[in-house]
Amino acid sequence: MQKLFFCLLAMMSVLTLSAQSIYDFNVKDDAGKDVSLAEYKGKVLLIVNTATRCGFTPQYKELEALYEKYAKDGFEILDFPCNQFGGQAPGTIQEIHQFCTANFNISFPQFDKIDVNGENASPLYVYLKSQKGFGGFDVTDERGKMMDGMLRKQDTDYDKKSDIKWNFTKFLVSRDGQVIKRYEPTDKMNDIEADVQMEVNPVLSNIMARRSVRKYLDTPVEHEKLEIIVRAGINAPSGVNRQPWIVRVVEDQKMIADVTEVYRQENVEQVKRDKDFKNMFRNAPNLICVCTPANGGGELDAGLLGENMMLAAQSMGLGTCCLGGPVRFLVANERCKFFLDRLEIPADYKLNYIIAIGYPDEQPDAKPRDASKVKFIK
Repeated sequence: MQKLFFCLLAMMSVLTLSAQSIYDFNVKDDAGKDVSLAEYKGKVLLIVNTATRCGFTPQYKELEALYEKYAKDGFEILDFPCNQFGGQAPGTIQEIHQFCTANFNISFPQFDKIDVNGENASPLYVYLKSQKGFGGFDVTDERGKMMDGMLRKQDTDYDKKSDIKWNFTKFLVSRDGQVIKRYEPTDKMNDIEADVQMEVNPVLSNIMARRSVRKYLDTPVEHEKLEIIVRAGINAPSGVNRQPWIVRVVEDQKMIADVTEVYRQENVEQVKRDKDFKNMFRNAPNLICVCTPANGGGELDAGLLGENMMLAAQSMGLGTCCLGGPVRFLVANERCKFFLDRLEIPADYKLNYIIAIGYPDEQPDAKPRDASKVKFIK
């Protein structure tokens, strides 16, 4: 019997780890009925483990305010009461729901009580924790300092584990079911709201979702899509409408393969170290080459052009990466002259940068951004 139990546990772990998004999970609602999270496809989600007798319980009021503000934009809060932290969520789910509606007038959905840690943890929460581990408390904040001190007394290495630390931990999920951020109960609701706003606004969410992609499928981008992307680019602003750029879109696969062969011959060891190497442009099947005046100027305008194209590509399910290294190789190597000649770059222009573009074969995580570099002068 014990062996069977461990086999079932192992199978559940494999299924959880193989999940591609939260839509692969079922949960129980407050009536005990199974609900597929696939019902929330296309919604921005904030998933929260809650408690009714916790010092953070007043966050219900802030959560309801957030829900009322953004529900019309496709935002949902999924509430999972949990009694694992100080026994602060006692009673049945019906009693919990009655308390929350009477005291905080909540209107977002509450689901059946669950465990978020341990051997009985909900598979959904096993997945959430695998996607976003514990990032630490802000110990410059009084509440964060208090939580850090309390938990460190219990376990000096508590911060090295991904488990849920306390009630009102939150996970932000994008419209395509990807876990994009985790918030601890001490994180400020203003910061959470800013991130929610970024996700519910389609322009802002597209900006936030874009990553530099360095692995692509072999499938070339359709010509019609490339035309739309370039049109988005040339509609970028430019000083006094000079439009100082020249754009060349490479769809010729042989042209890319031929110049890659030159690169391969002259960078043998580097190519050998990359087991996935296909071409010198991060393996992208298509290229967008941007040129600017040879005597200088136009770089700012060309940057605006490129960002427009990369964001347009992102909105169409494509990946991009802005490349400078291949440009230096092409310009410095006489054997690559045939490639540059095919681009038909006028004599008074130079190749500035290349955008690798294609269908992505990876989903890179966002790199940290240093907000301290921004100062508001009032």
